[in-house]
Order: sequence, then C-alpha cells, then structure tokens
Amino acid sequence: MNGSLRQLLRSPLFITVVAVVLWFSITFLILPNVNLLATVFMPEGKFSFSAIERLLSSERAMDSIRNSFILAVVLSVTVNLVGIFIVLATRYFDIKGARLLWLGYATTLIYGGVVLVAGYKFIYGDSGFVTKQVQNFFPGMDAGWFSGVFAVVFVSTLAGTGNHLLFLGSALAKVDFQTIEAAQMMGASSWKVLRSIVLPTLMPMVYAITVLTFLGGLGALVAPQILGGEDFQTVTPMILTFANMPSSRDLAATLAIVLGLSTIILLAVLNRLEKGGTYFSVSKVPASMKKQKIENPVANVVVHVVAYALFAVYALPPVLILLFSFTNAAAINSASLSFDSFTLDNYLRVFTDYSAMWPFLVSIGYSAVATIIVVLGLLFVARLVQKFKNPATAAIEYVLHIPWILPSTMIALGLIVTFDHAQWLVGDQVLTGTLVLLAIAYVIGKIPFTLRMLKAAFSAVPDQLEEAAAILGASSFTIFRRVLLPIVAPAAAAIAALNFNGLLDDYDTAVFLAHPLYQPLGIVIKNATGEDTLTDATALTFVYTVILMVIMGITMWLVYGRGVKLGAPRRRRTPSTSNNPITPPSLEAGVKTTRELVTVGTAHNQEK
Repeated sequence: MNGSLRQLLRSPLFITVVAVVLWFSITFLILPNVNLLATVFMPEGKFSFSAIERLLSSERAMDSIRNSFILAVVLSVTVNLVGIFIVLATRYFDIKGARLLWLGYATTLIYGGVVLVAGYKFIYGDSGFVTKQVQNFFPGMDAGWFSGVFAVVFVSTLAGTGNHLLFLGSALAKVDFQTIEAAQMMGASSWKVLRSIVLPTLMPMVYAITVLTFLGGLGALVAPQILGGEDFQTVTPMILTFANMPSSRDLAATLAIVLGLSTIILLAVLNRLEKGGTYFSVSKVPASMKKQKIENPVANVVVHVVAYALFAVYALPPVLILLFSFTNAAAINSASLSFDSFTLDNYLRVFTDYSAMWPFLVSIGYSAVATIIVVLGLLFVARLVQKFKNPATAAIEYVLHIPWILPSTMIALGLIVTFDHAQWLVGDQVLTGTLVLLAIAYVIGKIPFTLRMLKAAFSAVPDQLEEAAAILGASSFTIFRRVLLPIVAPAAAAIAALNFNGLLDDYDTAVFLAHPLYQPLGIVIKNATGEDTLTDATALTFVYTVILMVIMGITMWLVYGRGVKLGAPRRRRTPSTSNNPITPPSLEAGVKTTRELVTVGTAHNQEK
C-alpha cells in the first residue's frame, strides 16, 4: 500500500520514527563525514590542500594506495576463479564426496576476519605447524615464507569465497536444465555448455560478488596488517597508523576520503558495466539442475585432485585450531601434537577465570546491544520506507545506506573527529574514548543490510490484513504490534542472528574505537598473533576461536539449514490469504490476529 506525504504526517507513530531517524542520520551519518572533509580541506578554518600535498609527498601513503588497488584487482580474479570452481565442484559436476567437499569449503562461513587470518598465520607462519613440519624435511627453508603479498592474497582469496557458496550456488540451482539438455542433444560438448549456457546465466551474481570482493580488497585491514609485513601495507592499516598519531590525523582522514571516493566511483562503474551486459534467460517452466559427469577421464582426475587439494587447504586450519585448543603451552610452542599434551585446562580457564572470559563477555555485550538496537529500531523505519513512498522516505532510505557506500574506516574516523569534543546534538557530551562510540559504530555498520532485509520482509505482507485491522479502528501501533510484527518476526530473528554473528569477532571498527579497558575479542585475537605473544595467550585464542566457530555454525544452521531463509517465504496455504502467490513465514499468526480483531470489532459494533 503506497502512502503520500500527507498520509505520513497523519500518523503520530511514524512522525516519531521520522524525527528519531533524522536526528540519528544528521548526528552520526552526515555530520561526522562533513567534519572529516573539513579536517582535510579546512584545517584552520580556511580552505587548503595542505593535507593532500602532504599525502602526495608521503612515499608510504602512496605505496599503500597502490597496494590496495593491486590487492583489489588481484582478488577480483583469484576469488572468482576459486569460488566458481568450488561451486561447480560441489553443485554442477558429479564429484565423489561432494557433500564432504562443501563442508570443508564452508568453514570460512563459520570463522572469518581476524580469526581466520590468525588461524592461517598459526598454521603457516614463522613458527606454524606446517612450516615446522616442512622444515623437518627441508632445514634450509625460510621460516618467513608465508608473508607479504602472497600470504595476503592467499588468505584473502580463501576467505572471500563464502559468497560464492551461498549466493552463486543458489543461482546455479536455478539454471534451467532443459536448456542444457537441449544443447547436449544438439551435440554441444560439456565445456561448450558450461561456457555458453551455465556461466553466462550466472554473470549477474558474479558481478555482484565481484563488487563485494573488490571493495573488500580495497579496504582490507587484518590480512595486510598481520601478514603483509613491511613490504606490503594497504590503505586501511596506514590509516590506523596515522590515526594513532595526533599530528598525522589529517593524513588518516585524507586516506579515508580517498578510500571512500574510490568505493563510490567503483560502484558506479561496475553498475554501469553490469547494466550493459546481456545474460541468458531461463524458460518459463524450468527443470531442476542435475549434476553433470565429466566424460574426459584426464579432466575428471584433474578436477577431483584440485577439489580435494582445496578441501585440505580449507579444512586444515580449523581442524588444527580445534586440536591445539586442547593442548598445553609446550605443544603449542613446539607446534607438535601428542596424547600427553592434551588437556582441558584451556577451556576451564576461559569458563572459570573472569579475566580470560572478559574479552568474550565484552564482545557478546557489544554485539547484543547493537543487534537489538538496529533490529528493533529499523522494524519501524523499514515499515515506514516500504509503506510511504514519497521523496521524504526516499531521502531517508538513501541516507541510511551511507554505511554501504563509505568504508568503515572513514566512518570510524569521522566519529572520532566529531565527538572528541562536546556536541550539542548528543547533550554536550564527549563520546570519543567512551564505551558508547563503538556501539554506535556497530549500529551504523549494520543499518543497510538490516533495512534492506526488513523492507523485503514487510513487502511480502498482504495488504488485506492491515486494511481489515484499520477498518475495524485499530491504531497504527496496534496494527504494527499485533498484525505486522508476528509476520516478520522470523525474518527479523534471522537478521538479528546474522548481525550478532558478524559483530562477535569484529576488529576493523573496534581497533579504532574500542575503550582500553573494554577490548573486544577481535583485538585480543589480533594481539595474540604478535611474535612476542605468550603461549598461554595463544592457547586462549584457540579456545575463543573454537567457541566462535560453534556459535557461528549454530547460527548458520538455524538461519540457512532449518528453512528459516531470508527471501525464501513459504507457499500460500489458502487462496484467500493474499493475492500474492507466496506468503511469508508466520503469516498464519497475522491472519489469526486479524481474525481476532474482526471478532472484537464486530462485537463492539453490536454493542453500539
């Protein structure tokens, strides 16, 4: 149901929502970025290019910009190559043990970011398990082989293929198999079918994933910081270095602006390229995909070997992290496994020692608070944007998508610069250095995804339910609480679970804004990757990593494995429920609530 601006102004509920959204948007989305621009171009109240001149004269800064673009371009190729291969190996070709292969490839879905990079450094780093095992056979091997651009690209490539498993795999399942059969009957080879039919059909999804991959490479922080060494540092680690020096904060802001402009230009160019493409379409009655056998015996062996080699690379780090989380300090220090070294002391310490549990509690607290605020708040905003379509709501929606356009680094720096002194918009409070600012940054980062998903959930709600309740005299808040909310609750719960997962091991934002006494788990794990880290601290990070993998694995199963899927509503059960062919989860609850309102309204009318 579309609503005009006049209808919007008649609703007290939505007027309140608009007021809160405007305050939040101006205070935390617009003002910080304006202040960041002023820091660069008006450092003393006068327009100046001095910060840009300093940036151009800094060899380290220019090298970091070049390295970021190199990394983004390289990852756009390597991630797609590996990602497309593992999807084809598990969903298209008839490969033995495809389910086991998928589980191995999917390990990056249950641990990522700083946790994944720290795990790979433990396995392949100077004193890593694999490095020491290889040195037993080749004593002269360089222990520092896993560093620099190779290590960064290697880890980032494996970490970036999760989108292919989730989204490209889903797109492949929707390819029309009748078209493939028709091509095969006309004599097309397996390679011809794959190259001319299957891959072109997947290109829109490949474009979308490429955008995410390029942006991830451009703003990479953890992998270059931990594995890049002195020879390969990108923009974001350099921003962090400059931000920690008050005299160079303008350089940090300039680099952040360069990163933001690059992101905006990239999105515009890639969207232009995507719109200019021509893609294969499916038939009106598509047949489900069937796995294809590789007829060429040599190609079949090669594909199997590559698939299982990648499986070993993907699965080895989480398996070894799990094993070493049950070992003592001596085993971790020597990177060797034996039955005598196994112990439960590491887990007992995490669950009984308050100081060891503290980082985990901090991360849980921040994640829970940010998730609750963003989901509950955007339930109202998403409904407002979805129902009332006018220039005002369109402007609100565009503003709330700013965190998707700008890198998290730029947003964090803007918050630091803006709230390092009293601001009347927040009651003349100084927020920089407090617990509040990191929570605000977490909320900001999750707004676009949450808004898009909740808006989609509300769009699937039949208009008749709300109209029936409104005719019976129910207020806007009553309709929202008793009719709409039960319908979108499953989707909101799934979104909340994904948001909570994504914040638990956050490092990119926390490293800029975390309070010194309230360090989240991501920072603690990153600090444990240092060369001078105590072995006991490393043992705790293994336990943290295992716990995170368990939590994220359960969450992924609840969201994707039990039918509670975003964008996958159930089939309509009764023709009278809606004019749409599909009905969102828990629609029966909304129907029941509406029937209750009808009953109450009828009785009330009879009394009158």
